[in-house]
Amino acid sequence: MATERDANVSMGDPAEDEAQRFLNMGTKALEVGDLEKAMGEYRNSIRAHENASAYYNLGVCQYQERDLEGAIASWNDALRLAPESPDVHTNLASAYIMSMPSRADLAVEHLRTAAAQSPGDPEIHFNLGAVLEACEMLEEALVEYQRAVEGGIDRAKENVRNCMAKLMTAKLAVEKHEKEGGKNDA
Repeated sequence: MATERDANVSMGDPAEDEAQRFLNMGTKALEVGDLEKAMGEYRNSIRAHENASAYYNLGVCQYQERDLEGAIASWNDALRLAPESPDVHTNLASAYIMSMPSRADLAVEHLRTAAAQSPGDPEIHFNLGAVLEACEMLEEALVEYQRAVEGGIDRAKENVRNCMAKLMTAKLAVEKHEKEGGKNDA
């Protein structure tokens, strides 16, 4: 759960060493399902020395607790410290989709960033395709699903078929409307 960047804290800075110790204790608590203890340890880590891993893991705990506002705030803090994190962007997208009201626009933005940061990750492309499809951005969704299939996500094959069918239905509806519109103009 800790990022590689935080795993390589400089030895010798007592604040960073203490932050790493709290981060490790939080991760151990999270591994056994003690979310309250984990969140406390991640907050201690942040107080000792602000770090992206503690914010990221705190966000994971908050998300599991259905505290979407807290998770979004924590993940935004993680991005402030480590903007090149596709995992944080992917998690933010999920939180924005689950929010009431849902913020698909922000989910798409974060998934596009995650896909740009990690272009070879087929799960990100699958998730982006799903959000784009839900937003009726079918041509873009189809491209993302095809990337997911190319990356080995077999379940995306059905999504490709569904998007193609939706696109064909939309195309036929437009053609029918244009034909009927032409008759009414005569």
